[in-house]
Amino acid sequence: MGSSLQRLTAGFLPCVGTAILLTTAAANAEENLWIYAKGTDTRPAGSFELKLSDTIRIGKKSGDYTFHDIRPEIEYGLTNRLTIGAEIMIFDHDYEVDSPDLEPMFETQGGAGSRFNKTQYGGYELTLKYNILSPYKDWIGLSLGLSYENRDHYRLDGADIDQDSFVGTLFLQKDFMDDTLITVLNIKTEFERRKSPGVLEEEIALDIAAGISYRVAPKWFIGLEYRHQSDYLNPQEDGVFDPELKRSSFDLSDIRIGSQHQRGNYIGPTIHYAERKWWVTAGALWQFSGGGRADGESNHSGRNWDEHEEVHVGFSIGYEM
Repeated sequence: MGSSLQRLTAGFLPCVGTAILLTTAAANAEENLWIYAKGTDTRPAGSFELKLSDTIRIGKKSGDYTFHDIRPEIEYGLTNRLTIGAEIMIFDHDYEVDSPDLEPMFETQGGAGSRFNKTQYGGYELTLKYNILSPYKDWIGLSLGLSYENRDHYRLDGADIDQDSFVGTLFLQKDFMDDTLITVLNIKTEFERRKSPGVLEEEIALDIAAGISYRVAPKWFIGLEYRHQSDYLNPQEDGVFDPELKRSSFDLSDIRIGSQHQRGNYIGPTIHYAERKWWVTAGALWQFSGGGRADGESNHSGRNWDEHEEVHVGFSIGYEM
């Protein structure tokens, strides 16, 4: 009887251990199944995670345009519910647009026949993420995020700017089929103050990301992601506002949402692979609708090209410590 119990235990415990490791790997990685959307997971207390992502934004339907948004990041679990993080932004722009309607790229490149090709330090971001409800224990997962960004260069054209942003994010997650099917919704609101020569922009931006992902095999997830991005402002140029537009303000004594400046909507597939200590994610999202300014090339065929691109291709890798 004793030897039988020992053999049973010897065979059972490795299976349990393997199951725990696979479950832990999947659970820790569920935050990172998509390009933009994130799950509600936070880091275990005392643990680190290193990440490297590259989101490549390609095409403006005029000339050629490629922008690599490269971000090395580190996260640390202060408690099981509270994660802090820091990341650096590296911007690599390479473009030559033909249409003068595609501002600010056309002006920054130097006009027709000129090209902008430069890799620059873009800025940094500091983040907090606090988990309130767990998708594995409660009827839904809920986390809140808060971050501060400082940018030295503009994401669209690489020009010099001075930008400060405060960002609040609501993370929701609902799992089905014993965590085999995972769905998330992120609602992010950004309050940005951006300065460039002669221009002051106080902007409120809305960024909504939603994802669904299915575990097709151990360690493998296939998914679909949607993203909406829009902003609301009335740029102040040389101290003058456009009288036909409403301006945004987020001063405590004057909070208002201005005119919608632009919008873009994207959708596309994602794939994710996770080991116990590391994971990789890739995906591609195409712009299927957009709008904003009414001038020619920047708002063509129901899509937006001055503030948005044809496709976003994303790659990210993470290592847990």
